[in-house]
Amino acid sequence: MCLITFNWRNHHRYKLILVANRDEFFGRPTAPLHQWENGVYAGKDLKGGGTWMGLHPSGKFAALTNYRDLDNLKEQPISRGKLVKDFLESDMAPKEYLERVKVKKDDYDGFNLLVGDGEQLWYYSNYAPSVEMVLPGLHGLSNALLDVPWKKVVDGKRRLAKQIQLGGLSMKDLAAVQYSQVEDKPENLPKTGVTIEVEQALSAAFIRDIQGYGTVNVSVLLWGVDGEVRFLEQQVNKNGIISSEEKLSFFMT
Repeated sequence: MCLITFNWRNHHRYKLILVANRDEFFGRPTAPLHQWENGVYAGKDLKGGGTWMGLHPSGKFAALTNYRDLDNLKEQPISRGKLVKDFLESDMAPKEYLERVKVKKDDYDGFNLLVGDGEQLWYYSNYAPSVEMVLPGLHGLSNALLDVPWKKVVDGKRRLAKQIQLGGLSMKDLAAVQYSQVEDKPENLPKTGVTIEVEQALSAAFIRDIQGYGTVNVSVLLWGVDGEVRFLEQQVNKNGIISSEEKLSFFMT
């Protein structure tokens, strides 16, 4: 994932309301959202073997974004998608898991990791000093630290708040929160190791094809206080058009 906007334990009906865009090379082999043999609900990165976001019906949730720092990439890093996969397959509590990840933080390129169990949600980045609990409320996460006010993070939080206020919680209405292709002004852009032209293109929430790279799917997750989960994943082609979608509904045990 490269943009996650979410409302955590701040709604009478839902523990988690989340909308996310995954930005990736269009040619990277990927399986769409499905239930794995081990029970996990997620898409799968068929190259690295992990995933960017998923849930286990035992009550676990995890999601990942890359921390973009292309000037400091590792020579032989472990695939970051395994951080999500390993938590969903583990029996560890969220904070315990992240403390263990912290010990091995230098084995990975830059990442942001959210892990939760329905009662607590925790966050860690290998660019942050410590593991921290996510407080109830509205949050945004892109390719910098949690709630760093990049334009697409601020705008995404505003649009999600508006949808919640209006009661517009249909899956497709929520997906539209992340459809914006508006870019930030050059003078506001961070320096993450790419050219200014690419940096500006990456500043949009929904990224059109940039040399084979862009938004490849949009996901919506609604986790009810009653345990019901509704999960939507829309696949996006190189033309920026939604080509197919997967919907799943299940209950946490």
